[in-house]
Amino acid sequence: MAGRWFDEWQVGDTIRHPIRRTVTETDNLLFSTMTHNPQPLHLDIEAARASGFGQILVNSTFTFALMVGLSVGETTLGTLVANLGFDQVVTPNPVFIGDTLHATSEVVELRESKSRLDAGIVTFQHCLYNQRDEIVCKCLRSGLLQKRPVAEISQVPPPLENIA
Repeated sequence: MAGRWFDEWQVGDTIRHPIRRTVTETDNLLFSTMTHNPQPLHLDIEAARASGFGQILVNSTFTFALMVGLSVGETTLGTLVANLGFDQVVTPNPVFIGDTLHATSEVVELRESKSRLDAGIVTFQHCLYNQRDEIVCKCLRSGLLQKRPVAEISQVPPPLENIA
């Protein structure tokens, strides 16, 4: 398990995730078609060239999903009960085919769960950057994370019975 338990986080903890990802034409094409998004800016090179971007624009929902995916390994892998929400999602700069992206996560809020004694809510600010360190996506993600399991009290094994 690579993720952290709720009780291992502190507000201000920041992670620069080690996995980087170069976006390919196949990523954009498959994601756009799988999600039934026919936007010509994502699929039609001639329409994209005629736009203000001059090239294919990567589907922003792919960009968002990639940002969250890059963060999971060091944040919630194995400790997540459920994602509770994604807020303030913004894409301030475009992503193009061939861009190499990397992510950071910062804990901005922690609170105990009111309904589950064994879990708490962590709010992360995830940011995704391109190879020029421009932010291409960011959001707040609230996740319900398990607390570290209570260690079982070690019990002294019962004495062996005399088999004589």
